Amino acid sequence: MVSKMIKRGFFLILILVVCIPQFADAQRWKRMRYEMIGGLGASNFLGELGGSDQIGGNFYKDLDFASTRYALHAGLRYKITKLISAKGSLTIGMVSGDDKLTNEFSRNNRNLHFKSTIVELSAQIEPSFIAEKSGSRYRLKGVKGRRGFSINPYPFIGIGLFYFNPKALYNGVWYALQPLRTEGQGAIATRKPYSRIQMCIPVGLGLKYSIDRKLSIGLEYGVRKTFTDYIDDVSTTYADPEFIYNATQGVQTDVAINLADPSSGEFPEKTAPGQQRGDPADNDVYMFAIITANYKFRVTKRRRRSRPKF
Repeated sequence: MVSKMIKRGFFLILILVVCIPQFADAQRWKRMRYEMIGGLGASNFLGELGGSDQIGGNFYKDLDFASTRYALHAGLRYKITKLISAKGSLTIGMVSGDDKLTNEFSRNNRNLHFKSTIVELSAQIEPSFIAEKSGSRYRLKGVKGRRGFSINPYPFIGIGLFYFNPKALYNGVWYALQPLRTEGQGAIATRKPYSRIQMCIPVGLGLKYSIDRKLSIGLEYGVRKTFTDYIDDVSTTYADPEFIYNATQGVQTDVAINLADPSSGEFPEKTAPGQQRGDPADNDVYMFAIITANYKFRVTKRRRRSRPKF
């Protein structure tokens, strides 16, 4: 009887010795659920202006690499489970487009251009393909440790708000285009002035490489689906100058009319009121490619000090 109890006790101890370290490793990710993120990268834009040397190519076929601009990124990641993280971020970038950069005849003759700062606040969900295991404190040659997977790929999808303010150059001055109503917004019943704050849906892929237990570097590429066609201030048809005058109420009307149609005038039939200026069937898209530095940290809860009882 005693012998059986000893055997059972030994078997129980053996199970605990094997399972406790595994359980501790399984819970290790909870110790550092937070991760600060900082990054630099590039931005680009797909809309009406600029583009490739063809008429309205679809998506990446119309991408103009000469219009690539900067992007700055900061965020905070929180690990919900071992495989799923949530991230909130602020991204600031510049997008632009210029018809002078394309050799397609109609676009080049149109001669429109713009630039705009994009300020985006977004939240996204990141399901990992591979569980990101806690690594060694230091990567020393010959020292064994739990390094886990150094590379962690993940897709992401989210929701965000972004601010944009398209501008164009006229006589050496950059003018905000939204107040100029270059397509007669506000004077034509079917065209309302657009808001410079819009919603977007970020979708993309990311990749992280662990340097040590806390620090990693990453690359993230995401496309932003938007619900506006006015990031570049171009969407529908040319408006009669009279409508632009009524829409601007005579304030900076000359500037508005010139920026609405800066073509050479050599082919006036192409830029006459009612002729195609943009394509309202496709909303604008912008994208970010960001190189990130990520730092994990622990948030400790303060313990309440027990007051002495008298």
